[in-house]
Amino acid sequence: MKIALTYNLKEKDETKPADYFSEFDSQETINAIIGAIRNRGHEVHAVNACEANLFTYFKKNMVDMVFNIAEGKSGKFRESEIPAILDYLNIPYTGSNTFSLALALNKAVTKKILKAESIPTPLFQVFSKGSEELDPALKFPIIVKPNCEGSAKGINASNVVNSKDALYEKVKELINMYKQEVLVEEFIHGKELTVGVLENGKVTALPILEIDFAACIKSGEYFYSWRMKEFQGNAELGLVPTFYCPARLDQETEAKVKEIAIRTHQAVGCFDISRTDIRLDKDNVPYVLEINPLPGLDPKESNFPIMAYAAGMKYDELIDAILMSARERYFGKKEISRHN
Repeated sequence: MKIALTYNLKEKDETKPADYFSEFDSQETINAIIGAIRNRGHEVHAVNACEANLFTYFKKNMVDMVFNIAEGKSGKFRESEIPAILDYLNIPYTGSNTFSLALALNKAVTKKILKAESIPTPLFQVFSKGSEELDPALKFPIIVKPNCEGSAKGINASNVVNSKDALYEKVKELINMYKQEVLVEEFIHGKELTVGVLENGKVTALPILEIDFAACIKSGEYFYSWRMKEFQGNAELGLVPTFYCPARLDQETEAKVKEIAIRTHQAVGCFDISRTDIRLDKDNVPYVLEINPLPGLDPKESNFPIMAYAAGMKYDELIDAILMSARERYFGKKEISRHN
């Protein structure tokens, strides 16, 4: 197959905010995916979505499939940009479609769907002006987040607040900084879990990854903040969480968490791959925080590959499984052999 890899490259630019490129991928990740695809005998062409005119590129360069990891350029629906172009040009691609990617990036709308599907998610409220009355049903502590950002952008230890004054101060700060609505939701104390869902012949939940922040006292952060994600493993900063995969859960709780992750994947309409972030409360109730249909695929640091390795997969096998899922979806089982 002739495959194009669409991506956004993480860069260094001191004129941009520190978290500006957080969602983008490193050159190491891009090289790893290219290598994995080539190892399966495919021809690969890398396309930087920030630099190329994708309409022009794909009209001039015919491909059988696009392996898409691009986050888009800007805006509330940025992750849908590349799939929208590919849909218009009728080019098959891996991963979720325009609707699911736009939906998942909007935390509040996603949570409304989860509630409609009876999937547990923390109580929440959306602030657009910063002057709205706080819903009296919400109980402190509360965490405050930009509503349409990924990679924990805009989130640090100060986002968990214990009073109305602190809440309104943080809400106004985020509205001014990110020029979008702000989500406030009850902070769930308990185990931090993330669950990868992979469609490889059937929808499967990978071994659950538990992130233990007990060793991160020095950092003052005890959940997946932006600093925790960006500088994970930095002992000097105290950003040294401990990972357990499979997570330390009894069989009943494990089954419940995996079921919730699969139901979330399906409720949002994801394809091929997703990763759902969950907090397990003191009563072992799994609360879905959010779902990421474009999870990171760094072979060394990203959570999704860690879970795939725990399932006995090699990196090349993971990338091939994503491709195979997309190929089957577009061409059907009988047609796959024609596109080798």
